[in-house]
Amino acid sequence: MEILLRVEAIFQLIVQYGILLLEFAGVAILLSTTVKSIWGCLCHDSRVRLTLAQGIALALEFKLGGEVLRTVIVREWSEMAILGAIILLRGALTFLIHWEIKNEEAQIKSKELN
Repeated sequence: MEILLRVEAIFQLIVQYGILLLEFAGVAILLSTTVKSIWGCLCHDSRVRLTLAQGIALALEFKLGGEVLRTVIVREWSEMAILGAIILLRGALTFLIHWEIKNEEAQIKSKELN
């Protein structure tokens, strides 16, 4: 029985480090995209909105991965409900941002053709 407790503790530690890594990657991507977008605004780049939307979408996907991984170590239904709501919200945001990216790309292509 003691071996199972040790294995479970190691498993939880690995999952927690994985969550931390995914969350860190999401934040790092979001911050770097923000800096690039601010620079793009200052340089009057016409694709700055597209760049920002793509960066936000990628960051959200990493953060969503962290939330999905977090479901592995949840022990109570109330925690699962909160995580489920967070996952649904981030999924909806990702969907809307991808829709915005598609529309922005279409606008850029139409401007390039004219």
